[in-house]
Amino acid sequence: MKSVMKSFAAASAVLVAMAGSALAAEPESCKAVRFADVGWTDIQVTTGATSVVLEALGYEPQVSTLSVPVTLASLKNKDIDVFLGNWMPSMTADIQPYLDDKSVEQIGVNLEGAGYGLVVPQYVADEGVKSLVDLGAHAEKFGGKIYGIEAGNDGNRIIQTMIDDAKNNLSGFQLVESSEAGMLTEAEKAMKNNEWIIFLGWTPHPIMGEMKIHYLDGMGDSGFGAAIVHTVTRAGYAQECPNAAKLLSNLKFTLEMEGAMMDPVLKDAADPKETAKAWLKANPDAVKPWLEGVTTLDGGDAAAAVEAALKG
Repeated sequence: MKSVMKSFAAASAVLVAMAGSALAAEPESCKAVRFADVGWTDIQVTTGATSVVLEALGYEPQVSTLSVPVTLASLKNKDIDVFLGNWMPSMTADIQPYLDDKSVEQIGVNLEGAGYGLVVPQYVADEGVKSLVDLGAHAEKFGGKIYGIEAGNDGNRIIQTMIDDAKNNLSGFQLVESSEAGMLTEAEKAMKNNEWIIFLGWTPHPIMGEMKIHYLDGMGDSGFGAAIVHTVTRAGYAQECPNAAKLLSNLKFTLEMEGAMMDPVLKDAADPKETAKAWLKANPDAVKPWLEGVTTLDGGDAAAAVEAALKG
């Protein structure tokens, strides 16, 4: 009987300790949460929404605009803590070396149901251009150009690989690297004039969502197609800052949510963080699942802190 009582007492002590640790303050070194933002509107608004919540909890989010390769290298070097835009499987070749050497960790999937790939206007698809193999015969009509976004982007790398592969018969094309905004300007201009154009498309995206476009088939195992988006951190971050990491691992967005937050940014040049904050104020219940098992920086009530911040 004594051994049973001792075991019960020991178990009780562990439970008490766990309960205490769950409410313990995060180390001061965790106060600054360093994000990478690669300049895509969806990542700008998700990073903005997460920053709003972190600020309400007493943290100090810091955002640096970096390319994908620099982001991953900075996570490895511990110069950045978090990146919310690990699109998979298109980024497999970019991130795999860092996953293999365990310098970067995928801690959660923050978006499902996304899409990524080469698109043409629907009127071009109606003319028979519906697959990658259909492009080669029409290089002249497309002006010999495939429009991508910023240099270093995984999508651009995939496009260039496709152009370089002789079996795709794309030798008459060149990749035009620009930016999300620059690419969309070219696409909108071409479609207004009923001209032929190929560009990099993805979902969620409010502007592309309104465009009558066709995702090309025949992408094989390139990484284009259905996509999910991971939250990634530098190695060891979850052990050093378990409370912040818990919030980050809880993050779940939807296509509708991201589209609504992106819309004012793309159409009215609104500030991504302020747009995200306005959306969260109008939809406070969306934050509740993010806060499960999470406290404020000093161990307080996370839900109450965020509610107060969103009402302010």
